[in-house]
Order: sequence, then C-alpha cells, then structure tokens
Amino acid sequence: MVINMSILNINAYELVEDISNGSISAEDFTARMLERISKYDERINAYITLNNNALDRAREIDKEVKSSNGKIRSKILLGVPIAIKDNISTKGIRTTCASKVLEDYIPVYDATVVSRIKAHGAIIIGKTNMDEFGMGSSTEFSAFGVTRNPWDTTRVAGGSSGGSAAALAASEAVLALGSDTGGSVRCPASFCSVLALKPTYGLLSRYGLISYANSLECVGLMARSARDLALLLTATAGYDRYDDTSISNDNIDYYSNIDNVNNFNGMKAAVIKDIVDNCNDEVKKAFYDSLDILKDLGFMIEEIHLESVKYALPAYYVIAMAEASSNLARYDGIRYGYTMQPDGIAWNTFYSMVRSMFGDEVKKRIMLGTYILSSGYYGKYYMKAQIARALVRDELLRVFKDYSIIAIPTMPIPPFKIGERIDDPLKLYTVDICTILANLAGIPALSIPCAIHNGLPIGLQLMAKHLDEQLLLCVAHAFESIRYVKRCVD
Repeated sequence: MVINMSILNINAYELVEDISNGSISAEDFTARMLERISKYDERINAYITLNNNALDRAREIDKEVKSSNGKIRSKILLGVPIAIKDNISTKGIRTTCASKVLEDYIPVYDATVVSRIKAHGAIIIGKTNMDEFGMGSSTEFSAFGVTRNPWDTTRVAGGSSGGSAAALAASEAVLALGSDTGGSVRCPASFCSVLALKPTYGLLSRYGLISYANSLECVGLMARSARDLALLLTATAGYDRYDDTSISNDNIDYYSNIDNVNNFNGMKAAVIKDIVDNCNDEVKKAFYDSLDILKDLGFMIEEIHLESVKYALPAYYVIAMAEASSNLARYDGIRYGYTMQPDGIAWNTFYSMVRSMFGDEVKKRIMLGTYILSSGYYGKYYMKAQIARALVRDELLRVFKDYSIIAIPTMPIPPFKIGERIDDPLKLYTVDICTILANLAGIPALSIPCAIHNGLPIGLQLMAKHLDEQLLLCVAHAFESIRYVKRCVD
C-alpha cells in the first residue's frame, strides 16, 4: 500500500466529517497509519506498545457509519486515531510508565479521559514513550529507549510526553493525550512543532493517571491545530466522581465556540520580562515576532516583573520530588509493581532488589524527595516550597486582574542534542523555567508553534486565569490563521 502523507496529516475535525459521511474508511485510514508507524517509528521510537485491536475497532466504526445512513454525528472523535501517553491507564493495553517496574502491567480499567474519548468514537492507536514515571524534560529517561525528534533525530523530542508529540509530528497519530506536571506536554509540543494544552487543575479527571506529583500534574492534550485541541477538550473535560480534585464545568463546547472571540481589541497581554531575559537569542527573536502578531490581533502588550519567579523553579522541584517519593513508595514488589520469588531472600534484600528496577533519574528524585520529607528537613524545605508556591500563585492571580493573558516562550532554548544535558541535572532542570508557573498556580497554559529556526521548532506559550481555556483556544486559532507554522515532518 502506498501511504499518502497528505491524508495522514488531516485535521481531526476534518477526518471525523469524512468518516461520518463515508468518504474515508476508518479501517483504511487506521491501516495506513499503522503501516507508517511500522515503517518509520523504529528511528523515532514514539511508541512503546501498539493497540492490537485498533483495526477491529475501526471496522466496527465503519459498520456503524453504514448502518446510520450518514446520520452518525454525535461522536465528535469518530474514527480518530489517538496516541495515549504510557502513564494513562488503558484497559487491556499494557501501561508501563516507561519503567521496568511496570513492564508487564496491563490495567483492568480505563482512565476517565480514555473512557470519554472511546465514548466519542476515538481509536486508541498505541501507548507512547515518555520519561520514566514522567520524570524528565527530554524523554531520554525511558526504560524503552530515547524518543528522537522527527525534525532532527539527533535531538530530543522534549518530555516527559515526548512520544506523544513525536507521534503527532511524524504523522503517526492525529491527536494525543499526555500528562503535564511541570510542562510535560508543552515542552515536547514546542520542540516538535505541535500544540498542547495544560488545562486548569481539575478540569480533566486524573482518575487512571498514574501518579507522580498529585498537586501539580494533570492530563494534557496535544494536537496539530487549535480546532483539534478544542475538539479534544470538549470530549474530555468535566466532573468525575472518581476524582475528588475534579471540578464541575461540564457541557462546554470549546470547539463550536472557537470562532466566537475574534476581536481582541482592548485586551492586554503581559510579558514576564524575568522569564524572557533568560531565553536564548533565537527564542527571543521568535517570541518578539509573535508579539507583533498578538498586536495585530488587537492585544496591547506590556512587560511586567514578577518577584516570585526566582522562587518558582526550586519550589517546583522540592514539591515534585517530595510527592514523587510518597507516590512511588507503593512499588515495593509486595503491594504493587515488579516482583520476584521471595524464597530464601531477606526482606531488606528483596525490597532493595525490587526498588533497583527504577532508572537512575527516578532513584535520584525518590532519594531527594525522601530527604526533603524526613524529620528535621520537612519544615526547612517542603513547607518553605509551599509558601513560595503560594507567592507564585497569588502574584499570577493579581496579574490577571489587569491582563487577559500572559505570553512567554514555551521553552528557553530550541531542542537540544540527545545526551547533551543528561549528565548535568541542574542544566536539564532549568529548561522548565517557562512552564512550571502554570502548574504551581493551577492555571491553564497553551503552547503553539511560532517559528522554525535552522530547522528546529520554537513555541509560544499563552497563560490565562482559571477556567479560561476558551480564550486561549480562540487566541491560538486566530494566531495560527496569521502565522501557520509547519506541524508535520515529510
């Protein structure tokens, strides 16, 4: 079969229309995508596990379309192949968190977001690679190998949802789910030239998302257009009784409302100068060019200073590592995760052998988190980090009293070489400086491609007040109508 790349690059909302009216077969489209994955993914390594039932589900959808006489319109993701990050539970499909500890784990239930996309007719194409348990910004820390950037395979795809972003950029998925603890969908979106939304904390259910840092993380959405992102948010948002942190904000049609705001005259956008000054020259140029487009859309741009920015990165990592230490304590070979025959092995030796299955980065964060939470240091580090977090949140909320959005680069640098930062944790952790603010404050943030410089993607990040995802999507849609940056690699 000859694979028509232009077909695989189709937007999700267009694919749904074509499958609904019978002009494209879900089975044929899914088969073409699986063939492309088989042909190209060996050099990208976006997927850990493919769904063996994807074609069967596609055939079922084609039967539904034929029996409906063209009247099947209620399923807004009908026949759309979606990649799922491998820390989101999928019933009957292996879910590893890119770790040897969960190498053979097959969930018996779907995460709520997975149940919802299935109900809307989506096809799970496979589970994507990631940094082990979401701990990383480059998808280099995976037990299943590095995910390479489709734009330049010598460079990282970003992390920790690097597999999801790479799959979209390589036309190996139409939509993707990831998770975002400190930028884990926005970082790879910027590095791979796709869009990503980190929603308001609680807007999407976390039920079935394997925990890393509960108070910071959420399910994130990834797509190749703002319309597609709005479609995916419409399908997944809403209250879930299985998640005590979820909020009631149901029945909002983000997709149909994406054109409702097309006049931004009089709105103000804040630029955090403290962040922009720490970005490299290529990123700064792309960012300021993007501000010109926001001005053309009607925004008034003003630079601001945030005193709390200097506390954000250390506060984030203290909180994230402390919560990781607590969450990963369950993987002891007795309660959960990898195990072995215990006969003849002392308890402490057995426990140590099981825990040694974690990768080096995860071990490092568990040890630091345990230290942070230990007697005598809890108040010195963890409680101070929570105070700093409150300062960041309160200062950002004050900004939104005067400004509609905040605009900063998504990442301070373009995609870096594989292995370039892996031996210097501080050098690697500092690339999160632009993205962690939204997680600390629980506000929505969206990354949109804004430039390709020397063949490498650069992203623009927009943030808004709680539950103002609609505004972010409208701005992103208007932005890409003026500057549409290439999203797929040939």
